[in-house]
Amino acid sequence: MFSFDFREIELLQEEARWDEATARMIDAAQRLERAGADLLVICSNTMHRMAEDVERATSIPLLHVADATAEVIRRQGLTKVGLLGTRFTMEDDFYVKRLRAYGLTPITPPAEDREIVHRVIYNELIHGICSPSSKRAYVRIIEDLIAAGSEAIILGCTEIMLLVGQSDSSVPVFDTTRIHAESAAAMAITATPPP
Repeated sequence: MFSFDFREIELLQEEARWDEATARMIDAAQRLERAGADLLVICSNTMHRMAEDVERATSIPLLHVADATAEVIRRQGLTKVGLLGTRFTMEDDFYVKRLRAYGLTPITPPAEDREIVHRVIYNELIHGICSPSSKRAYVRIIEDLIAAGSEAIILGCTEIMLLVGQSDSSVPVFDTTRIHAESAAAMAITATPPP
């Protein structure tokens, strides 16, 4: 396990210093590989922005959170999925292109709602604040995604489930944190140890 000071990562994200963030992720992954790790898991949806770079820089498998989530959704026969996450996760293609590769059609909120979702994550949820007004905003955004055709909702940020869950949606909700952790555990248990 390698833990980062999230404030440092948050600053890199805010300042669009993705090359520096990528270098840090690669360094951490290589350290874990040298220490004997058999599998890499990036415990942040947003930081999967550099997952392909990490994969290229290491020789052990990396379980991508969008792949694990898409597999679970596809098994349920769903295709149109509302996506909530940080602005980066909702707007950049690193996440949605992975979902599309599984035949899913991601639907993101309009710009003003994406900003609400992002702001609540960074100004409230990462600080442990779960306000009733923010919950109401998220529930409305979920309802709007459903009205736009979403058959399911992806909670594509590790903090969102602190605020909303299945009881807040009339369609299935997929908690990427849980899915990713369960998929990683399954892979770790069934993996063949290195020679």
